[in-house]
Amino acid sequence: MATASSMQQPALLLRQLTQDPVTASLLAAALATAVLMIAAVSRGGGRKPRLPPSPRGFPVIGHLHLVRPPVHRTFHDLAARLGPLMHIRLGSTHCVVASSAGVAAELIRAHEGKISERPLTAVARQFAYGDDGFAFAPYGPHWRSMKRLCMSELLGPRTVEQLRPVRRAGLVSLLQSVLHRASGAEAVDLTAALIRLSNTSIIRMMASTVPGSVTEEAQALVKAVAELVGAFNVEDYIAVCRGWDLQGLRRRAADVHRRFDALLEEMIRHKEEAREARKMRGGAEGETPEKKTATGTTTESSKDLLDILLDKLEDDAAAEVKLTRKKIKAFVIVSSCRCVY
Repeated sequence: MATASSMQQPALLLRQLTQDPVTASLLAAALATAVLMIAAVSRGGGRKPRLPPSPRGFPVIGHLHLVRPPVHRTFHDLAARLGPLMHIRLGSTHCVVASSAGVAAELIRAHEGKISERPLTAVARQFAYGDDGFAFAPYGPHWRSMKRLCMSELLGPRTVEQLRPVRRAGLVSLLQSVLHRASGAEAVDLTAALIRLSNTSIIRMMASTVPGSVTEEAQALVKAVAELVGAFNVEDYIAVCRGWDLQGLRRRAADVHRRFDALLEEMIRHKEEAREARKMRGGAEGETPEKKTATGTTTESSKDLLDILLDKLEDDAAAEVKLTRKKIKAFVIVSSCRCVY
C-alpha cells in the first residue's frame, strides 16, 4: 500500500502533467480509453465480487481524490462513516483498509501470506533487481529465508549491540555540529541534519570497514533512492499509463540504480580482496582471523552488515534458498529506503 507521503502528491502531479500540451493530450487519450474500457466491462455484466463498504469514487482515478493530507485523518473520517473495514480504490489498485486493531488482527490471521507481501512498484522493481529484493519479494521460500537471516543475524540483538558505536559516533558528530553552530548564533536546519545522520548511519552500518564509504555521492544515492521509491508514480495506479513513464521516474531510477550498483560492486570487491588476504595470512601463519586483531583484520565484533551477508554467501552453498550477489545488493539498496524524508 502507498505511504502517506506518496499519496499526498496526486493533485500536484496532475497539475504538472497538464502544463505540457503533449503530455496532457496523451493523458487525456489514456483516460478516454480507460473510461470506454470500463464502460464496456460494466455492460458485460457478470457477478461482482463481495467487497467491504466503499465511498463514492470516479472512473479511472477511483478514490485518489479523497486521499488528502493528513492521510490518517482521511481514513479515520471514512471509517467513522463506513465502518472499521472498507474498500479503497487508488486508480486501478484495489485496497482494503482496516481501521481497528481487532479487524487488523483477524485479517493477519486469515491472510498472513498476502499481507506479508508488498506491492512491487515500477521504481522499486529496478532497485530490488526484480524479485531479488527481500522487502518486495513474494511470500515464499526466499522471503522466509531472508526473514530468518534478518531476525537472527542482521537485526539480531548481538549485531545491534555490535553496531552501537557506529550509531553513537554519528549522533555525537551531529550534536557537536549543532553546538558549534549554536555557539556562533547560526541557524540550524535540523531536518537536513537528521536526514544526513540517517544516511551516514545506514552506510556505516552496511560498510563501516570499507575506507571512504561515507562520501557525498553515497549519501546522495541513499537520499535519491528514498525519494524515488516514495514518489507518487501515476503508472503504478492508472493501468493504461503503465509503461509510459510520463514523469520520468523510471528513467531517473535507472540512472540512480546504475550508479548505486557500481558503488556496491566497489565495496564488495574491496571486502572480498580483504577477506582473501586474511585467509592467505591466516593460512601462512597458522592463525585464525579472530586472533589477529593487532594486524587490522576483521573480527567478529567489528563486522558490519555487508560482512555478515558475504559470510552467508560463502557458507550457504547447500541452503534451500542460496544468497546471491544480486540479493545482497538489493538488500543494501532497498534498506536505504528506511530513511524518513
